[in-house]
Amino acid sequence: MKAITVEPMNPGSARLEEIAEPDPHYGSVLVEAIAVGVCGTDVEITEGKYGWAPTGQPRLVLGHESLGRVIDPGPTSGLKKGDLVVGIVRRPDPIPCPNCAVGEWDMCRNGQYTERGIKQINGYMSERWRIEPEYAIKLDPTLGILGVLLEPTSVVTKAWEHVLAVGERAFWEPKTVLVTGAGPIGLLAALVGRQLGYDVHVLDRAQTGPKPEIVRDLGATYHSCAIAELGFNPDIVMECTGVGQVISEAIPALAASGVLCLAGVGHGGSTPKVPAADVASGAVLKNNVVLGSVNANKRHWYKAGETLARADRAWLARLITRREKPENFATALARKPDDIKVIIQFSEV
Repeated sequence: MKAITVEPMNPGSARLEEIAEPDPHYGSVLVEAIAVGVCGTDVEITEGKYGWAPTGQPRLVLGHESLGRVIDPGPTSGLKKGDLVVGIVRRPDPIPCPNCAVGEWDMCRNGQYTERGIKQINGYMSERWRIEPEYAIKLDPTLGILGVLLEPTSVVTKAWEHVLAVGERAFWEPKTVLVTGAGPIGLLAALVGRQLGYDVHVLDRAQTGPKPEIVRDLGATYHSCAIAELGFNPDIVMECTGVGQVISEAIPALAASGVLCLAGVGHGGSTPKVPAADVASGAVLKNNVVLGSVNANKRHWYKAGETLARADRAWLARLITRREKPENFATALARKPDDIKVIIQFSEV
């Protein structure tokens, strides 16, 4: 079968090649790939910035944002042939740490977890893949190709759960949410915020293209100004850019007892011109909280499926701005100005 593979830490080594059929040790459920989402993590792995091949193998099959159709459900999965499924990305560490031991692998304490398509386990960018029944999430079939959005939705579902848990440390009635960044994570975070009934504002540098209208059609407000120019202090900030200057501007903008969640991962960049001590003292005096959130555990995947099932299908479809064939994977990895979510499509739904 064909798969998109890479030699981790070797820039420019990605290729579409013939590999062996998936080994049964990956799981008893055999799945035909429909589509795989492309994200910044995939790009950075192909650029040689990180990534780990399976032990004893030189190459890693890419892809962690999956969507597939069950070919063989195996003897114990409870799935049926033809079911649409998505594969969970992370696996608990083998020791395990206390969090992994209770299924909270997204909160792993020792970093020895593994991840499909990223760290020591082959991913989902292959014509067929196998998965353990307990890591296969069955989708509402009416989602169709939109099911490929489940993985990023699980990430924001976990982030929202933690924000609300932290906020409820005291009496709290949040009303206004600021989402920074209108990429897939930001727009899906905004979707959850609207489903929760909040007044959602999305800030992004794009002034043209599809993003402003997508935000407005969600019932949210779009901004392309500096945070200080917004004219309000949000109760919640979902920071989805990873940009240092945006983060440093967002912290002092928080309302009293507000919560800022860092859901975007940045790498370097210019040093923010905001004194750290002043930012910290402002957060102390207002009882603000800044927290980081990454990955998701199984309950977040289930809740993310419910979020997508409730969402307007036409709105979700607008998040998928480009579809590429596997042989055009290099084009899929090259970001274009109006891209939101690019997918590599292996077969029809």
